Amino acid sequence: MQKLRILAAALAASISSLPSVALAHKEQVLEAPGSADFLVVEGDSVWVTNIGRVERWSRQGKLAEVAMTRPCGAMAITAGSLWVADCKESALVRIDTATSRKIATISTGIANPKGELNVVAGAGSVWVASDQKGVVSRIDPATNKVIAKIKVSLGTHYLAFGFDSVWAVSSESKTIQRIDPTTNMVVKTTELGKEPGFTAVGVGGVWVQEQGDGTVARVDPASGEVTGRVKVGEVLKWGDIDTGAGLVWLRTTEAQTFVAIDPVSMTVVSRLGKAEGSGALRYTPSGIWTSAHDVKTITWWPEPVLAHGM
Repeated sequence: MQKLRILAAALAASISSLPSVALAHKEQVLEAPGSADFLVVEGDSVWVTNIGRVERWSRQGKLAEVAMTRPCGAMAITAGSLWVADCKESALVRIDTATSRKIATISTGIANPKGELNVVAGAGSVWVASDQKGVVSRIDPATNKVIAKIKVSLGTHYLAFGFDSVWAVSSESKTIQRIDPTTNMVVKTTELGKEPGFTAVGVGGVWVQEQGDGTVARVDPASGEVTGRVKVGEVLKWGDIDTGAGLVWLRTTEAQTFVAIDPVSMTVVSRLGKAEGSGALRYTPSGIWTSAHDVKTITWWPEPVLAHGM
């Protein structure tokens, strides 16, 4: 994947003027009836939320499904389990990935019943935004119990884990807060732009969609301050974000399926695929998974396609 970074730097100037890169017939598109949306990778497969269920897919097709009332938000995998928020039950559901069976339902509360939120794993725990008033709950996988509730900004829905911290973002309060898992306390609060949303950690920073501004903000993990922004489009509503191969990958809803951002030059170095409406994105070392629930598909973008696009 190092060649990806090299190609990105070499071709950034020429690609930035293109609305998208022609990649027809190279990515693999899987038909996914219903409303396939949020993704989490497990090995060569990917779990996806759908209407009344979560499903496991590989490039060969659907492998399993587990019925749920209303799965919502991005998921996490840890302790041999898939952890999924259920917006109808206001709970966190634990699913054994080996057997594809529910093994626990934990009444945590869910901060955003509309479903734009995420569950993350880190510091031996699972974390979920559990109250619109501003609460993040910490769950111990050994006991399936809530072991701490951390007071955060009003309207916090989005979480990420990295640099030994939980990063909690509130679209309503326009803040990102750093939670120290050793004390279960907020140790830094930073103001963000308009409608901040999904967040990813990696390639030297904490990266936040500022959905209302059409930008991606870089937060320095040491100081907690915003140290740069990348303009992507008019808005970034309902997209997704991840990091890998030295780049930031952003699922968009306008003009293309996703973009690649160079964290060094702080520029968009490639725009790939056609606009497909709302969906999710997850990076793997061999390629990228995207979903597009408006057109009922899951797409696999292998490394050669990404390299060509860069």
